[in-house]
Amino acid sequence: MPNNGLLQQRGFDVSVVAFDLDGTLVDTLPDLHTATILTLNDLGYDPVSADVVRQHIGQGIEYLLLELFKDLGIQIEATDLNNIAQQFRAHYARHVCDDSELFPGIEHVLKTLQHRGLKMACLTNKSELFTGPILNKLGIRSYFQEVICGDTLEKRKPDPLPLRVLASRFGVDTRHVLMVGDSKTDTACARNAGAPVVCVPFGYRSGMALSDLDCDAILGVAEDLLNMIEKA
Repeated sequence: MPNNGLLQQRGFDVSVVAFDLDGTLVDTLPDLHTATILTLNDLGYDPVSADVVRQHIGQGIEYLLLELFKDLGIQIEATDLNNIAQQFRAHYARHVCDDSELFPGIEHVLKTLQHRGLKMACLTNKSELFTGPILNKLGIRSYFQEVICGDTLEKRKPDPLPLRVLASRFGVDTRHVLMVGDSKTDTACARNAGAPVVCVPFGYRSGMALSDLDCDAILGVAEDLLNMIEKA
């Protein structure tokens, strides 16, 4: 359960803000849904709704596909999964930012934090192949001094390694890096690294209720973040 008072008191200690990408900064569901439909069509299967895809975003393409096929009652061998994932990546690469867009208030938050002199990073499980084009097309790449993707290091969220490496690059303790995310993957990464974490009200949580996430605070709107770290 979130403790909304804790972060308010600790906010002045935060010198770096690390944002998740999918479901936190950007609504990437429309284009992931498109790639899913095209991949299923290649395989002769009927399309699924965006809500079905939403449940499995955040832990990589193989995870998304594996869970999707489980939902459909279809058994997939590991070799087949690799081939299907390559098909998916090819479709997604062509549509990676057709309809994806920033969540409400995000650009204002980034601009304000930059103006205040806070360091910012993007910490995502998405591959570098797709992360760069999204950040660039939506015009937010320049806000981030560091970008760590799912294939940048040998481990990814929820393992603490990405956040620890990020803190090291900025020369700060993980206690002074605020993780902003939307899912258990983000909160577990932060907890494992000893970092504070807040969750946005939008995003993708694999059926988990927002109130069940182990975070220090839940934002009502993106701009609430500005009040929490006003003294940073």
